[in-house]
Amino acid sequence: MVTETTRDDLVDRLTHTGQHGVLRFITCGSVDDGKSTLIGRLLYDAKLLFDDQIAGLENDSKKHGTAGEEIDFALLLDGLEAEREQGITIDVAYRYFSTEKRKFVVADTPGHEQYTRNMATGASTADLAIILIDGRKGVLTQTLRHTYIAHMMGIRHLVLAVNKMDLVDWSCARFHSIVADYMKSAENLGFKSITAIPMSARFGENVSQRTDVMDWYTGPILLEHLESLDIESGEAQQPLRFPVQWVNRPNLNFRGYAGTVASGSVAVGDDIVVASSGAASRVSRIVTSDGDLETAEIGDAVTLVLEGEIDIARGDVLVPPQERPDVSDQFAAELLWMHEDEMLPGRSYLLKIGSHTVPATITSLKHRVDINTFEKKPSRTLEMNGIGSCKVSTSRPIAFEPYKTNRAMGAFVLIDRFTNQTVGAGMIEFGLRRASNIHQQAMDVSKDARAKIKGQKPTLLWFTGLSGAGKSTVANAVESKLAEAGHHTYSLDGDNVRHGLNRDLGFTDLDRVENIRRIGEVGKLMLDAGLLVTCSFISPFRSERQMARDLVEGGEFIEVFVDTPLDVCIERDPKGLYKKALAGEIKNFTGFDSPYEAPETPELRLNTAELSVEGAADKVIAYLREANRLG
Repeated sequence: MVTETTRDDLVDRLTHTGQHGVLRFITCGSVDDGKSTLIGRLLYDAKLLFDDQIAGLENDSKKHGTAGEEIDFALLLDGLEAEREQGITIDVAYRYFSTEKRKFVVADTPGHEQYTRNMATGASTADLAIILIDGRKGVLTQTLRHTYIAHMMGIRHLVLAVNKMDLVDWSCARFHSIVADYMKSAENLGFKSITAIPMSARFGENVSQRTDVMDWYTGPILLEHLESLDIESGEAQQPLRFPVQWVNRPNLNFRGYAGTVASGSVAVGDDIVVASSGAASRVSRIVTSDGDLETAEIGDAVTLVLEGEIDIARGDVLVPPQERPDVSDQFAAELLWMHEDEMLPGRSYLLKIGSHTVPATITSLKHRVDINTFEKKPSRTLEMNGIGSCKVSTSRPIAFEPYKTNRAMGAFVLIDRFTNQTVGAGMIEFGLRRASNIHQQAMDVSKDARAKIKGQKPTLLWFTGLSGAGKSTVANAVESKLAEAGHHTYSLDGDNVRHGLNRDLGFTDLDRVENIRRIGEVGKLMLDAGLLVTCSFISPFRSERQMARDLVEGGEFIEVFVDTPLDVCIERDPKGLYKKALAGEIKNFTGFDSPYEAPETPELRLNTAELSVEGAADKVIAYLREANRLG
């Protein structure tokens, strides 16, 4: 117990690094395996709790505890009221403690499957993972999932903590059975060390003190192992990687580039280049709020001032001229999918790597990982908490390194473009050189030249709406009027392209995304030919319509929402599809068992329940004239 008279000693211990430096570790495993209890016990045994904390913990234990009359150490970390009421961990809880030998940063992460993303967050900066297993339950699916994520996140050391041994009569046989079962899966993942320890976190046995009731165990207790583990890091010996977070321009006399040294070091006078462009300069100052430095090392947050001015923006990476990272717009990566909506290859997401954000798509999924066996199996998509290997394409080249070489340069997240939710976390494996071997071929006749010959501005009219809304009918009328006026046009229709270009695609969400991706690319080629193009597709997802818009230049994409009420579409039912959908004969039919995401800000909105075909077409033509698209 810590009293007021020992607070100064406590502060000294917390600020003392110790002979083995700092160890960052994470506790993980399945629900109710004792992760929070273990950390609470470590803090208590290390005498790092004040009297008021212990008193509060005793009161909370009486109200929310699950340990009878004893202190429930899990409540020390389960700080949210919702966590305490449910007896679970929801958020990632970070705690700091130290011994005379080492300083520790520990992350307690949730065991529930729906909070897997939180576990991945904690693992991303950890040196070691403590995988807890309830001695009664043995190895569970979530145990293996967390083990694989630890492997993905570059953790090299594991402690297999077989907990609650008091509830299995301190059985040596049970401990060795669980360890053997676990090692069948984990030993081939390439961890540098896996240390198995039997323990009871509730009573502190083999946590910070050795127990007599398990005298058959002669290995290290947990705290001994954490204090002595060698966690040598090669990041300090790696070349400089300085991602620019902010261009610091407080006045006309100062321009600096603020960021944190991700690896290596930098000194005044060092030559540097921008990884993506190769623009070169030299470091003239290293500025901090406490004054200038001569050198900055990994983890230092500084502002670099360069000799002369070169083009540098947020997201650029400053590196040594002779030790540059890969720069490419395609790479292979391992991906942890975090959203309840499945991952769809071809859909456009935002990819954030360091301080750089670019549009990106998953072009293909090579395989998914069966989390129970770690076998690689074929798959077209990933569901929530699914793990797989994929190929990623970005809208422009980015600087990166394999995650196993440099965590800061190889980790990325995928963000939904409309909800801004993080939907996936990825670890780059290697660049796909094909992107750097293929170059754009310059042609003598340009898009502008082709359009000038035709006397018009290339335009993609994208008609979207429910089946039966009148998209194809209105688009056909628009093209007829344009052709009669002497304009050069082409029409891409949802049904027609499925007889040829997209005949291999069905109507799953995955196939719908690929359907629109292909049409967007074809439409872009037709704009290059200088044409006025009508596209009539349900195109139910905003992400894919945005992807098609992003493929072309500003002003070239006009979204026409044929906003006809569902009941009118059902009444029309020109192809008999609604009748079949209502009878359950058609699956994945938009408006029934497949969603339609209506445009929020289309350039044009047409209600064909109120407008005639002629009137709707005239409205589109009038918009084209007002936008000066017809020459």
